[in-house]
Amino acid sequence: MAFLTSMKPTRTTILLGLLLLSVLTPGCQDFLDKEPLGTTTQDNLFKDPTNAVQAVNAVYDVAAWDQGPKWGDPSGQYVAQTYEWMFGDLMTDDAEKGGSSPSDFLSLIELKTWNIPPSNPPVTTLWVHSFTGIARANTVINNIDAGTIDAGLKARLKGEALFLRAYFYFNLVKGFGGVPLFEKTPSPTEAPNVTRASIAQTYAFIEKDLKAAAELLPEKSAYAAPDLGRATKGAAIGYLARVILYQLGTVNGNNHTWQEVYDLTSTVINSGQYSLLANYAAIHQDIGENSSESLFEIQFATSNDGYGPISVGTTSNIFQNNRKTFGYGFNNPTQSLVDEFEPNDPRREVTIIQNNDIVLGILNPIDLTQNATGYFNRKAAILAPNAPESGPQNIRKLRYADILLMKAEAAAQTNRSAEAVTLVNQVRQRARVSTRPPGTTLGSLAYAPANTPAGTLPDLAAGLSGPALLDAIWHERRVEFGEESLRLWDLIRTGRYMAILPPEVRARALSHVTTEPSVNPTPLLPISLNDAQSWKLAQNPGY
Repeated sequence: MAFLTSMKPTRTTILLGLLLLSVLTPGCQDFLDKEPLGTTTQDNLFKDPTNAVQAVNAVYDVAAWDQGPKWGDPSGQYVAQTYEWMFGDLMTDDAEKGGSSPSDFLSLIELKTWNIPPSNPPVTTLWVHSFTGIARANTVINNIDAGTIDAGLKARLKGEALFLRAYFYFNLVKGFGGVPLFEKTPSPTEAPNVTRASIAQTYAFIEKDLKAAAELLPEKSAYAAPDLGRATKGAAIGYLARVILYQLGTVNGNNHTWQEVYDLTSTVINSGQYSLLANYAAIHQDIGENSSESLFEIQFATSNDGYGPISVGTTSNIFQNNRKTFGYGFNNPTQSLVDEFEPNDPRREVTIIQNNDIVLGILNPIDLTQNATGYFNRKAAILAPNAPESGPQNIRKLRYADILLMKAEAAAQTNRSAEAVTLVNQVRQRARVSTRPPGTTLGSLAYAPANTPAGTLPDLAAGLSGPALLDAIWHERRVEFGEESLRLWDLIRTGRYMAILPPEVRARALSHVTTEPSVNPTPLLPISLNDAQSWKLAQNPGY
């Protein structure tokens, strides 16, 4: 998500942002006493508003990286910031690997079966590029206060950098547990002494950044249209609620309470900045990008520039689309997910491509020799790419529906069952009146009620409470966010993950469970072998 002022950038603006950040890389010193004329340096970077904005743009850019350096290689270094489906969907009961054959893309098989070497490319790039984003964020955070740009812009840009540092660390702690915490780039003498923080310490670091970001960032409505998609106060508060939620599966929840999640989500709701998009079918269309429902999404733009580390398009939808049309065929929704939808739920046909559905005007015959389940992810295939290397589809990371359902779960856990039911019913009501795509087409995006039979998605009963209410909320989360990469983390935080795994896979996952009591039993990914060795970091269990 690299941009200048627009959230739909050109490659030139991204290159400028990266070139500006390259001058901040430690290791070389200018031995001249005078500052070179016409040169951007660390000393003058934040004296110019355009340069300062581009410095932050270069942090966003890392969040949008699709691939590492091994272009065209199916075992190449695919970056998990945007390919979160490789973890959040594929490693659960919501998806099977798919692809051209059972052996296609070995790295995904390793993830699916919890037979993961430290060299696994998606795991390695999740680690490496998260720290790249953190380093770029630290450049802004540690230097912008001394700048001479407008105070309001300075505060906003620092808030964006703090939010993004928290975003990268959140991705790390979910996958790897406690990690090294950097508030600044370590010096050569400090680097050999890098150590891993605990999971609790890492979460505390993230919370600190998100709270600071929320104080500095504007509300969504304060941004001009070209800047929609930048981090906002609502995004910071919403992520803080999610961060705390993920710690509440244990007895002490790292000393957090459900009341905190309730209060934070209430703040977002009461801000008046967000609402459910009237038509669920529009959320993942281009018409739904940066909509009233969006708290944070990764921004992409159409590009013909081809593969490259600074691509402004995404291949995430290419990887998940039908091999018979324009995709590679991975991440196939399971029959278990399909069966989770209640009869006539319009969300099912927005989430699932079936055999011979017409999507993007293209007939989608499903060849079971190139598909594991008979289904594809419609949410990732709604926008056709301008070129196979660079689809323009934004990736939604936090939606208002999640705020409502997080608050519902917090309400259910704090003896507010009636309020929890009301919140869930808001989500169900929106789904019930959304356009339901006809069986073989995507359907109209007209904001008209669906022709669903009477009794479709009935409201939860007013008196529902206890475990039955929690089950209803978790069900609603699964169908509302189907194929949006949240399933793995929902299962882990609620202690249900191991039960859905086949016995052999469960045994391997259990061998990698963290021994820290600050979270539910959580299987961890292996730390990048190179960094584990060079930083002398303790490897995660079982590797």
